[in-house]
Amino acid sequence: MAIPISILSDIESRLNTVVKKVSVVSGGDINQAYLLQTTVGNLFIKINDRHNYPNMFSKERQGLDAIREANAIAVPEVVLQGEFGNDSYLILEWINIGSANMLASSKLGMGLARMHKNTNARFGFYTDNYMGSLIQTNNWYTKWSDFFIEQRLQPMVKMATDKNELTRNDVHQFDRLYKKLPGLFTEEPPALLHGDLWGGNYLIDTDGKPYLIDPAVSYGNREFDIAMTTLFGGFDPAFYEAYNSEFPLQADWQQRLKLWNLYPLLVHVNLFGASYAKQVRENLSIFI
Repeated sequence: MAIPISILSDIESRLNTVVKKVSVVSGGDINQAYLLQTTVGNLFIKINDRHNYPNMFSKERQGLDAIREANAIAVPEVVLQGEFGNDSYLILEWINIGSANMLASSKLGMGLARMHKNTNARFGFYTDNYMGSLIQTNNWYTKWSDFFIEQRLQPMVKMATDKNELTRNDVHQFDRLYKKLPGLFTEEPPALLHGDLWGGNYLIDTDGKPYLIDPAVSYGNREFDIAMTTLFGGFDPAFYEAYNSEFPLQADWQQRLKLWNLYPLLVHVNLFGASYAKQVRENLSIFI
């Protein structure tokens, strides 16, 4: 699908540039994504329907800003974020993609660890945002267990139940988990989380510099980010070694990976259907 001429004209006017060429690139399931070759250089733009996904890009910008301000790991610079007609768009600097070799993976792990050292008095975030195309609420809590239950698991369980993707027995099993959850881990200070850290949400440029993209930020338990890196793969062992060298995880962190991954799996149930429900039940059974 081509970018509407009206949007291109709006961008050229606001950036005082000329778009010389537009090329389709990968941008996920929600957005249309393009490379813009302009008189001020290459830019990345993604576009979606502002009525279907209200404020999605402003929320993403807030997340990118929070990570940038942590001064621990790079994110693409936001060039312009705006709306025109029925569309919303976000323009970022263009990153030339390189190789995710061992050295780059180590830099990624160390950068994430340093980002996680940025803390807050409470768990949550200053605004709600998105996890994929779903609204993610971030009300403030003093305990991670309460936040994880009430702001992460319960909304997704209810949505999946309303869609008949989960059963009443599944709800009962989650209720059992909620009672046990505070005893399953040791509380740590809130850490600034990326929040959606699967293998498609980081980039390595041609100089080996890592960037985080597409955040769903909050302040939470840092094991949550680490857990999600294991859900679909894409992270070198050097990533985990560097992370633990910079900011060691608790000795038994591996035992809780499937616990924290209940949330992204529930998101997938709600986005893609019951094929993920089996994995939710398998993970849940470990902890109840």
